Amino acid sequence: MNNKTVGVLGLGVFGRTVARELSRYGCDVIAIDSDATNVDAVSDEVTYAAIGDFTDLDLLKSVGLGNCDIVVVATGTNLESSVLAVMHSKKLGIQQIIAKARSMTYEEVLYEVGVDAVVAPERDSGMRLASKILRNNIDEVLRLDDDTSIIEFETPDKWVGQTLISLDLRRKFDLNLLGMREERGEPLTPLEIDKPLMADTILVAMAASHVFEASDYLGHFK
Repeated sequence: MNNKTVGVLGLGVFGRTVARELSRYGCDVIAIDSDATNVDAVSDEVTYAAIGDFTDLDLLKSVGLGNCDIVVVATGTNLESSVLAVMHSKKLGIQQIIAKARSMTYEEVLYEVGVDAVVAPERDSGMRLASKILRNNIDEVLRLDDDTSIIEFETPDKWVGQTLISLDLRRKFDLNLLGMREERGEPLTPLEIDKPLMADTILVAMAASHVFEASDYLGHFK
């Protein structure tokens, strides 16, 4: 299972999408919103859901937000609320803070107060953000269509010392390896199917139906 703990502050369409996707793949999610309807919508899917004002530092302390690895400030309509949420998260020692912004002005202000990344509000952005948080070994995903992607990833720990023949990746994960490289940006080198894989080797593959991604999100390769 994924062992990240993530706080989601604001449960509009974007926040609910992030919270549900993270919970689906095993993250502990602390979700907060002042609207009881929004909280009720995810309460059965997340680890802890609270009705309240996430600009209240005492509330954030009481729900254990300081235990989070990542906080997502998922409201983008009120800049003051977003700024206060970011500042409180920093006071609680959160190492990574991601915020939603509806304009370039909002984005500039949020970076000034210390967010690590800013995202747009669309539902698809929520899915992409959740995917980035969930990744353990995967570095890049290029979607070719709804069912097929090109994936670049570091050799999982469980694969180190094994050969591609013994791993049987096509059968297990519907994964077709295209090549490997020692460093990002280098040209691909041919696969050596009978040579044990080394740690830190970067593999590039074509994958179908999100099978490999789901396994990575759930920590099956650790």
